[in-house]
Amino acid sequence: MAIKSHLRNNNPVVLAVSTNDGLSGSAENIGKLLNRNNYFFVPFKQDNPITKPRSLVADFKYLIPTIEKALDREQIEPILL
Repeated sequence: MAIKSHLRNNNPVVLAVSTNDGLSGSAENIGKLLNRNNYFFVPFKQDNPITKPRSLVADFKYLIPTIEKALDREQIEPILL
């Protein structure tokens, strides 16, 4: 409900992806959110390509820069590290 209210007021939503199926089951949903307005992602990378081949994890050193850019309605680049 909080995000719906946030979006209704045209405010940015910052997401930090950390998931074990980001390159399989969740990939479609992540892709949909990447194409929507007001959603901004903390850059993320593959967690461990050998032991977790479908896992993604946000790089939290980019959290503050992502928030700053989101307030200016810009996505920090690159999004996939």
